[in-house]
Amino acid sequence: MDWIDQVKWDERGLVPVIAQEAGTGDVLMFAWMNREALALTAQQGRAVYYSRSRGKLWFKGEESGHVQTVHEIRLDCDNDVVLLKVTQTGHEPGIACHTGRHSCFFQRLEDNSWRAIEPVLKDPATIYT
Repeated sequence: MDWIDQVKWDERGLVPVIAQEAGTGDVLMFAWMNREALALTAQQGRAVYYSRSRGKLWFKGEESGHVQTVHEIRLDCDNDVVLLKVTQTGHEPGIACHTGRHSCFFQRLEDNSWRAIEPVLKDPATIYT
C-alpha cells in the first residue's frame, strides 16, 4: 500500500492540515490538502494546499511570497489529520496569515469576546498586489 493511501480522505477527497513552525512550535495555520497537494508537498519540500474556495491547488506564497519550507510531514493516530513542521519565509518574522500576522490564530477569547493579540506585521493590501 502506498503511503498516501493510508491517509483517511474525507468524502470530498480532502484531509485537514495544520502548519506548525518548526523552530518555535507556533501553530501557524489550518488548511486542506487533496492527494495531489500532499504528494507535491512531499516531493517539493514546500507546502502546497488545496483551496476549497478557488477549487484548485494553492502553492503557499505564490502571491504573497510567504512560502513554507516543509521539514516534516506527520500523520495523526487516526490517519485523518496531517501536521506539517515548516519554516515560514518571505518576511521576518514569518507571516503565515493573509491578515499580515505571524499566525492565523491571533484571536483570544477574553471576557466573552475575541481580541486580536498579535500585531499586523505587514499590511495585507501590500502583500497581495
